[in-house]
Amino acid sequence: QVQLVESGGGLVQAGGSLRLSCAASGLTFSSYGMGWFRQAPGKEREFVAAITWGDSSTIYADSVQGRFTISRDNAKNTVYLQMNSLKPEDTAVYNCAAARRYYGSKERNYDYWGQGTQVTVSS
Repeated sequence: QVQLVESGGGLVQAGGSLRLSCAASGLTFSSYGMGWFRQAPGKEREFVAAITWGDSSTIYADSVQGRFTISRDNAKNTVYLQMNSLKPEDTAVYNCAAARRYYGSKERNYDYWGQGTQVTVSS
């Protein structure tokens, strides 16, 4: 069975930092692009960042460009999201997702999803 488990969420003040982790099992991690999405209460899920399975090229949503960094460690089957300069509008449930031979912003192209981790940024 495929499992994606997020961790690292929590409560932080505006301007602070958090690092989210997503540990994958049950798949050939190096063959999957990985993405991070988030959903705030009353809003649709939105794309945050993605990283390819190959050369670690990355894509970011405009709203997080320059503040967030996605990375992966294939030896550990883990993808990370380093979040700096956090804002209250970053408050959301963050999910990681895996897509076979794909990376990008298209939610429908992802094959597997984690259950999510809550990030709350206070002002």
